[in-house]
Order: sequence, then C-alpha cells, then structure tokens
Amino acid sequence: MTNRIEIYTKVNDTRSEVLLNKLKKTEFKITSAKVVEVYTINKDFNNHELTKIAQMLSNPISQSFLINDYAKGEDFSFAIEIGYLPGVTDNIAQTAKETIEDAFKIKFADEESVHTSTLMFIKGEIAEQDAEKIGNMLANNLIQRIHVKSHESFAGDKGMDVIVPKVKLKSHEKAVDEINLDVSKEELIRLGREGILNADGTSRGPLALEEEYILAIKDYFKKQGRNPNDIELESLAQTWSEHCKHTIFAAEIDEIKGGLFKDCIRKATEEIRKKKGKKDICVSVFKDNSGAIIFDENWLITDKAETHNTPSALDPFGGAITGIVGVNRDTLGFGLGAKPIINKYGFCVGDIDDEEEIFRDKKLTNKALLPKRILNGVIDGVNAGGNQSGIPTPQGFVYFNKSYKGKPLIFVGTVGLIPKEINGKPSYEKCAMAGDKIVMLGGKVGQDGIHGATFSSEALTEESPISAVQIGDPITQKKFSDAIVKEARDQNLYNSITDNGAGGLSCSVAEMAKECGGCEVELEKIPLKYPNLEPWKIWTSESQERMTLAIPEEKVEKFISLMERRGVIATVIGTFTDSGRCIVKHQNEKIMDIEMDFLHDGLPKKTLTTSYTKTTYNEPTFEEPADLTQTLLDMLERQNITSYGFISHQYDHNVQGTAVIGPVCGRGDVNTNTSITKPFLGTKKGIICSQALYPTYAEIDTYHMAACAIDTAIRNAIAVGGTLDHMALMDNFCWCSSTEKERLGQLKSAANACYEYAVKYETPYISGKDSMFNDFKGFDKNGNPIKISVLPTLLISSLGVIDDVENAVTMDLKFAEDLIYMIGETKNELGASEYFNYQNEIFKEINIGNNVPKVDAEKSINIYRKYEEAINQKLIASSLSPSIGGFMPALAKKAIAGNLGVKIDLSKMPIEKDINRDDFLMFSETQSRFIVSINPKNKEKFEKIFNGIPFAQIGEVTEEKMFQITGLSGKTIIKKDIQSLEEAYKKTFKDW
Repeated sequence: MTNRIEIYTKVNDTRSEVLLNKLKKTEFKITSAKVVEVYTINKDFNNHELTKIAQMLSNPISQSFLINDYAKGEDFSFAIEIGYLPGVTDNIAQTAKETIEDAFKIKFADEESVHTSTLMFIKGEIAEQDAEKIGNMLANNLIQRIHVKSHESFAGDKGMDVIVPKVKLKSHEKAVDEINLDVSKEELIRLGREGILNADGTSRGPLALEEEYILAIKDYFKKQGRNPNDIELESLAQTWSEHCKHTIFAAEIDEIKGGLFKDCIRKATEEIRKKKGKKDICVSVFKDNSGAIIFDENWLITDKAETHNTPSALDPFGGAITGIVGVNRDTLGFGLGAKPIINKYGFCVGDIDDEEEIFRDKKLTNKALLPKRILNGVIDGVNAGGNQSGIPTPQGFVYFNKSYKGKPLIFVGTVGLIPKEINGKPSYEKCAMAGDKIVMLGGKVGQDGIHGATFSSEALTEESPISAVQIGDPITQKKFSDAIVKEARDQNLYNSITDNGAGGLSCSVAEMAKECGGCEVELEKIPLKYPNLEPWKIWTSESQERMTLAIPEEKVEKFISLMERRGVIATVIGTFTDSGRCIVKHQNEKIMDIEMDFLHDGLPKKTLTTSYTKTTYNEPTFEEPADLTQTLLDMLERQNITSYGFISHQYDHNVQGTAVIGPVCGRGDVNTNTSITKPFLGTKKGIICSQALYPTYAEIDTYHMAACAIDTAIRNAIAVGGTLDHMALMDNFCWCSSTEKERLGQLKSAANACYEYAVKYETPYISGKDSMFNDFKGFDKNGNPIKISVLPTLLISSLGVIDDVENAVTMDLKFAEDLIYMIGETKNELGASEYFNYQNEIFKEINIGNNVPKVDAEKSINIYRKYEEAINQKLIASSLSPSIGGFMPALAKKAIAGNLGVKIDLSKMPIEKDINRDDFLMFSETQSRFIVSINPKNKEKFEKIFNGIPFAQIGEVTEEKMFQITGLSGKTIIKKDIQSLEEAYKKTFKDW
C-alpha cells in the first residue's frame, strides 16, 4: 500500500511567508499562501508505524501531520503540488528513507520507495489557468511535475492524488545496436553531430564528434573488420569530447605548434618551477583531478574549479548542486584522497531585471529560464551542496551582464587538504595495478547525466537533451568522503581513486586503466536505480555521488565491509588489466573492445587558424555629472558593485571552525574579495583564496582583460597579507563560438597574456578548466532566431599561504584619525568600465571607450614587494584593492565596513596627467592599486618603505560618520552620511 504523510507548520511558517511575498510581486492577486511538506511512502506500514514515521519527519512543537488523510478546513482557491518527475534524484526522500530504515531496522526492497513533494494552498482572485501559470513559475518542468486542483475538486477527491513517480523502461531484445559506418560522408557527419537514431527516428542525443573524428573512428573499425556497437561509439564520443579532451587548447593554433595549454599555460608553470628551484611550491600540477602546492612541512593544499554552465541553464538548482559536489569529488580524487575544506563559487548571469522571454524552439513552447530564476536556483544549489556536506563556503562572487542571459557561467571550486605522505609514501602518487578490482563507490546509476560531456561541448539549442540534467546527493557523498579520508585512505585499502564526473564510468574507469594498461568491466554488476537501463547508458551515465577505485583483490572485502558500515554502496564491477584494451561485457557478452591507445590518443589533432580584428569604439561624450553624490549612490546600487550578502549569509563559512576572513567584513557587513582559512588550530598558517574577472574588457582587448584578471587575483591576496613567493593561480576559460577565427584570435591573445604575466609574477598555474561553447541559439518572443554569446570570460583564481594569520589585514577602517593612503598611480583607464556602462545606460548609447586598463608587471611587482614589507612590519591597519567600479566605490565599502567617516582630497592622488575630471578619477579601474589606512605614529616608517613608487596620503578617517570628498578644484564634491551609503550599497538585493 502507498501511504501519504502531509506535514503542516503551525508557528514560524517562514516558507509560507516567503512564498506569499514572492507571489505578491507577480501579476496575480494572491491574499494567502500555505506550504505543506508531503512524503509519499511506497511500502506497507500499519497506522502505529506510520505515526512513528510522521513524528520522525516533523517537529512536534511547530508542526502537525496528517496520515492518509486530507486538510478539510483549509481556506484556499487552488491547491498546487510540485514533485519530482520519475528518475530525478530526490535527496530529502533518500534521507527520509534511510531514517525509516534505521528506525525500524529494515531495508526497503527495490520496488519500494519514498518520494517528496510540496503542496501549496493558494488563495486569491485567480482562475485555473492562473494556478497553472503559478505552478510553472515555481517549478522546473524539466525535472518536476505540477498537479493543480481547485478547492471544489480537492474536496470532492478528498485531497490530492497519490502519485509514485516510477521510471518504466521497456526491455530490449539485444544489449547493443551495431552502428553502420559504411554510409555517405554526409550521413557520417550528421551521425557525429546529432547522434545515434532510435528506432522511431528520434536522436539519442548529441555525440559532438567533428568530421575528422567520426572519419577516424570509421577507419579504426574498418581495420578491425567490423562496425562499432553503440556503446563503443558513445564511449569514444564522451572520451573525445571537447569537455574532456580540451581539443581546442590542445590544437596547433597558428604559430603555437604545441597548443595554447602546452605552450602557454603549462609552459609558464614549467619555467617558473625551474627558475624557483628549491623554492618551488608546486607538488602535482595538471595531471590529477586537482592541482597541489605545499602548505607546510607536513601538508599540501589542492585547488580545482569547474563550470556547470549548460546544466544550470536548464535546471539551475541541479546544475549548481551537481557542480559543487562534483568539484568536491575532484578534491577527493586528488592523489589518494584530499579532504575538501573550502568551497568557492562564482555566478555570471544576465541582467537580473531582464524579464523579456526567450525560447529554445520556434514554436515558442520551450521557454528559457530568466536570469532571476537562474540566479535563485544556482544559489540554492550551491547552498544545498556545500552546507549539507559540512564544507565552509567563505569565498565567492556574482557578476551580471546581458551576455549571460542565454547561458550563465556557474563556477564552483574546492580547496582540499592532504598529508604530504601517507604510510611513508607520497600522498599525491597513485597507480591502478593489473589485477586490482574496479570498485564503484556511491550512488546507483540511472539515466540522469546521459550525454553530459558531449552536451557541454556544444551550444545550447532546442535539441539539447533533458537527460543531460542530473542532481547530486551531498548526504551520500559526505558519508563516503569521510569514510575515505578518515579511514580507508590511511588503512592503505586502495591503490588509486578518481571521480565519476563527465562521461561517468566510461571516462573514470578508462582514465584509471591508462595507469596499468587495460580494464575489463561487467556491466550487469553495477547497481541501477531502475531496471532495463540499456548498457550504453549504464556505461556513460553521469549519475552523481560516485567514485571509482582500484583495490587489490585481498583488500576488497575489508573495503566493502567498511563502506557498508558507513551506509555507502560499494560494488566490484570488473578488473584492471595490462591487456592494452578497454573491454566491457554485459551478461558475458563482449559489447565493447577498443585498444587503449585509440580510445585515449586516437583522436586527430586539430590545426586551427585565427584572426583578431580589434574594434575601435567611440569615446563617451557625456559631461561630468553635476551631482557626484548621487552618482556614487547609483554606482553602489549597481548589480556588479552592490552587496550580495544575501548569498553570503546563506552559506555556512564557519562550519569547520577555520574562518579567519570570511565572506563579509566589519560592522557594515561588506562583501570581501578574499578569504583566509586556518585549517589547523595548532598553527598560525592560513590559506588565502581570491579571484577576479573582467569580461567587459574583452570587448576592447582580451589580452588586457586576462592581464587585469591575473593582477587583481594576485593583488587581492597580497592585500590581506599574502606573498608572491607562496602563491599559485588557476585559470578557467569560458568562451563562445570557438569555431570562429575571430573568437579563436581573442582566445589566443588571452592565453598569451596568461603566459607572460604568470612568468613575470612567478605565480604558476596548478590547475584549470575550459568551456568553449557558451552560446544560446533560440528565438525571441516573436519567433525570430537569436544567438546570445557570452562575453569571452576568464576567471583567474589565486591560492596562497600566509605564515601568520594574526598579520592578516581586512578592508574595514579601524580607528578615527588613521591616515588614508593611495598606493599606485591612477590613470585614465575607463574603457569598458562599470562607470562607462552606467553612463551608457543613462544616455542609451554604446560608447565603451578604448582605454582599457593595462598592467605594468614590473612596476606592480615593486609595489607588491614593498607592500609585503609593510605588512610584515605590521604598519597597515586596513586595506582594499580597487577593482570593478574603481577607487570611489572601494573607499565607500571601506567606510561602510568600518562604520567610520573619511575626509579625502582627490588633488593629492597620484595620478596620470591626462585625468582632469573628478568622475574619471573616482571610477577609473586602473590596476595595481591599494587603498590603505595606517596609524599616524607609523607614518614615517610607512612612507620610507614606499619611497620611489607612486603613493600619497589622500585623507584621514573621522569619528564623524560622514563621507567627504574634495575634488581636483578644491571644492567639496561629495558629502554624505555613511548610513546613506550603506543603504545604497544594500538596496539592490534588499528583498531577496
């Protein structure tokens, strides 16, 4: 019998309040809303047992429940129930199921299950079609079902219908389909692009195999004397995808014969490491799931960041939670297993106020999600993934631009911690051995994530498959993560470990098999979420929370027993070999048999050519605003400058008790650029994390865009107490239309900057990732074709170590009468700046200028070395490095954070001679600058250190909480109380 438990909140019903506030902001006239939690239990229990279950799932003080009954006295117009579609991961239901199993000492059978849904009672002046619209507004129809009933129907039916969302797949006569490659070239190209066809003529989903790739596959199987099976073709597509192989970065491109990765990114690191010699901080770079540097004499720290752009465009929550738990597994998969200790995020989305609909199909039935919906979803996804995993999230950012409307960029990253040695051997070395058993650890396999890797290698179109969406389970992952790093790793129970990410088992097993030379897998041994899943889907599914391990046969029983005691499924699915082949069997039938060399290295290397025609833009012609006070307030309200504390406070950054500098700072609760984490109570050493990007600069010059991102990521870390001597970088390229020569020319220019500036700063890259096709191809509300391409975007992350966290410097002004200094010269560099974009919105023009900020690395290094000396002498009380928006918003943030006033004289600023406007000086985004405050008694020592570089005392901190700015002419141009600045800074997302 199927049972239904409804849980009603009697007091402190926050969820209902949030829902009502959300609905009141819509077109609908809603007067009340109530949220009810629903658990559908597909298993026989008696009334006594069901009561006990309901008590476990509810709060006895604030909640009540109904069992197999319905609410007879509720006052509402329509009831709307939202639940997951069949096969979609339901994390809360899984936890509830485990709770029931633990309480009753039972196990659910395969056909028994628990499911959750949300029931909402809505009252207002609405019709049934309005209720349907509300349901569609609140749900994502890719992964959720919506069920609406009027009050009359609800009463007549005695409640909502009891629905058990079960996946029902047809059984197949044969395990695999042979794919005929002896067809015309045109048919082959279509197969490589659109994918294998089902019996009904529909496509299984994209293979993303370019012409030369599908022809190489045809030649290979011709030599084998046969056609490939579907699983073989699907496996090659996953393995050769741009997402996995980074073919553009590996390709010969113009004069760069080795490719952008080898001859720019990796080359920079190799040269830096060689130059540093014994002072090299790198340990393992570019060859594992994460990169690692030395933390101290006993420990290493790792770093990795990923993007989950395409999945987040379809299902923001699922895309983001999958991203964050996936990059946690990248950390766990480093060496013999690093412990995830810091989560990071970055959300690049469209203009949050843009509500103009766009569609994926010409019939206008498949609506794309709007930026606000995407942002809310990804915030929730990273929240669920990080908070439920018990990993602090002290670092992150949001960035808004209309180019991210079609496809957002969702960055997620994790820093890990691992001993240098484990059982007397280097922790970062691992190797699967022939004879080791292949063990899959974690969740069961389903259809979720099919074609995830190939899907992410293409633009987002109406053909994009729903099956590419998956949802991670942080609770399951937390259990096996702890079991690995706290128990199995130190007991030496396995030889190698890696993440099941893009491509699922097809990539993880095959990648590990490179270590020993081969593998043999038995698909029927893999635990499935539901029966009749086709073999090729089992092999390529990206169902989440899974790892693959190589375990010596004599240790398998002990490992599986350990995982069973921790409530984690561990299954032997095959054996690593030295056969030189990747063999997959199903029911003793060999359905895949490919040489390892061809699987990994058989794809033809691309040869690319580029062009790069830089555009010259009109310079803005607007007059200097008469009211610069209002201009500053407006700038503080801008989406790329304003407070996003509503995100920061959702993310637990204190969970492991390691935070030194968190996501917000000071009495004014201002968002920080940089975090410091102290991983051990017994040491003063801390980990510094920061990041930077400047996408709008790419419209002028991608070389300088990249240089500015590098300089800012480094400078942010220096500002809080970091040092160039113990700092590494990570690059994440997100590009668009990467088959176009102009876009490739922009990419090449940015990669050259990455090489040159990393070498100059001697900051090596230790890891990175690229996502090359972030385009949306769809239709506007009138059915006209549109293409929205993201701005070429490069995120640079910095990872550093501070020897003594007690020397760390925060942004907030500390004491009245402290002196304020500007370190570094300000230039007329407002090209593509936030200020010019602000003015263009006012005047409805597109004059972004040409003076993009340029970085002089030699001068910057001199500044940073002197700054490090001042930090070491404890001369700096507060510091902030200006970035987006420039000097004045940064100064305002310092004042808001400290809740203290300032008096500033702009005529004392070290400036380039061609700046003759106060507004340009206030909002120039010139790089390599710091705004610092110092104790007056340290004035002589401080100025002696900085002698020889551009710096000046420009003002002082005041007890009077006023923000007072004197312009170049000597007149007061801004005088405003700090509270008003704070209100402007927090206004934009105040009601979120």
